[in-house]
Amino acid sequence: MPIWSGAVLAGGHSSRFGQDKALYPYRGRPLLAWVWEAMAEAEERFVVANRPYPGFTVYPDLRKGGDTLSGLHSALAHARCPWVAVAACDQPFLTAEFWRFLLERVQPHLQAVVIGLEGALEPLGALYHKSLEAEALRRLEGGLLRLQDLIQSVPHLVLDKREVEARFGPRLFLNANRQSDLP
Repeated sequence: MPIWSGAVLAGGHSSRFGQDKALYPYRGRPLLAWVWEAMAEAEERFVVANRPYPGFTVYPDLRKGGDTLSGLHSALAHARCPWVAVAACDQPFLTAEFWRFLLERVQPHLQAVVIGLEGALEPLGALYHKSLEAEALRRLEGGLLRLQDLIQSVPHLVLDKREVEARFGPRLFLNANRQSDLP
């Protein structure tokens, strides 16, 4: 299995959520802690956010204003390992087994391993190769901010979302925009 870094993106404003999502207590722990723990097998772990999270290594966006692409670029820039597992702070159903599953599918020619269904890709809860850093920066500087477009432009592997959810559960890619979205 390849050596990897784990990056949790927590740079959003959480405006619809009503409070900082990363710190929201979910089943006895902050949402961020669930995602962090799922990445425990990484060589290194860090959070990409523009505010501190005590107890966690945090790096800010290097290029602000690019939404999730800013976070991905910063994750790739700060990572010391060739592969970077990237997740949002509100993905508490990702597990160590899920990351191993993705890592086992890495091939030398790939730059991304993502989950998708009928052309729609899940850009978070995915693996990115560090070699994408320059392309992410180029797209940020050019205002080309869609992660789907970045993924489609490089060698990538798409794993069927139905099969992945059948194996790891239907909530794997839950998008918690409101507190009521969490089960």
